[in-house]
Amino acid sequence: MLEICSGKWFNGSMFNKATVIGNGGMGSVCAMLLCENGINTTLWGHDAAELAQIAAARENVIFLPGYPLSKSLGYEADDAKAIAGAELLVSAVPCQFMRGVWERLKPYLPAGVPIVSITKGIENNTLLRPTQILTEILGSQHPLATLSGPNIADEIAHGLPASATVACRDEDLARRIQQAFNTPSFRVYTNDDCVGVELAGAMKNVIAIAAGIIDGIGAGDNAKAALITRGLAEIQRLGVVLGAAKKTFIGLSGLGDLFTTCVSPKGRNRGFGERIGKGMSVDEAISATQSVVEGVPTCSGIVELAKKHHVEMPITESIYSIIQKQKTVKEAITNLMTRELKAE
Repeated sequence: MLEICSGKWFNGSMFNKATVIGNGGMGSVCAMLLCENGINTTLWGHDAAELAQIAAARENVIFLPGYPLSKSLGYEADDAKAIAGAELLVSAVPCQFMRGVWERLKPYLPAGVPIVSITKGIENNTLLRPTQILTEILGSQHPLATLSGPNIADEIAHGLPASATVACRDEDLARRIQQAFNTPSFRVYTNDDCVGVELAGAMKNVIAIAAGIIDGIGAGDNAKAALITRGLAEIQRLGVVLGAAKKTFIGLSGLGDLFTTCVSPKGRNRGFGERIGKGMSVDEAISATQSVVEGVPTCSGIVELAKKHHVEMPITESIYSIIQKQKTVKEAITNLMTRELKAE
């Protein structure tokens, strides 16, 4: 698969018009950041009635309640109108729905418009990362980047300090996206490792499920610290094999995002795991979570990638066995703790 987090889109100025594809919590936050920087921004949603509800309230009452959206933000459910004239598109669609959405939007895309993905996950069956999905659908005519980091949506909406990384092989485009999202409370760094940033963002959700399970069964802080450390080790192992830079995994999009997702009570994946740890079934825990729990579908893709490339990932495999109802939490933990002793 061609790695297309690249392409030239040189124009030293800020973007004038942007469209955010996806009206979830992070999509809304990205729209808020762009509006704060004076960029004419439109929010697109696949459900016209849902988007109309958000527009009427001037608040994402579904996915980001309690935070008023920018007065300058526009709302548009019509595909062609939403992206007409856009100089930057933000892909904020859950990974398993990306393909359908972008195939739908493809006929209306302005030629050569850059797309920055904030999606975290691996597509089932194809095992593709978000920018690879976009490349497969759109070809190489649209420069691609990815934005990721330890970003709890409502903390950013509240104006609490946060940081993120924008990864793109085109340094000029990376800097333009950096400028578009950077605010006094949201600091953006650039990176050229799209592979590592996307893989870290996908795999940390699986480790976060494990962290939630630890919280749910009351296993303690020692166990969680060991989980985060060993989880990072297996994330890094697979990432390097797949072409990522090792240093990416100790940066904002690696360790930073992993830590936040594993400890924040607001994280969907950690919360899902905690419900399982407290005795809910997998189906019950999914039903109790309002938004998509990306770690659930991603887990199977990561296990497949690990097997394909002969990478040992015992924590991820254990979570997969719990999700697939092959093992109980107790059995999975026992298997992890009684594995053959080895050097760190």
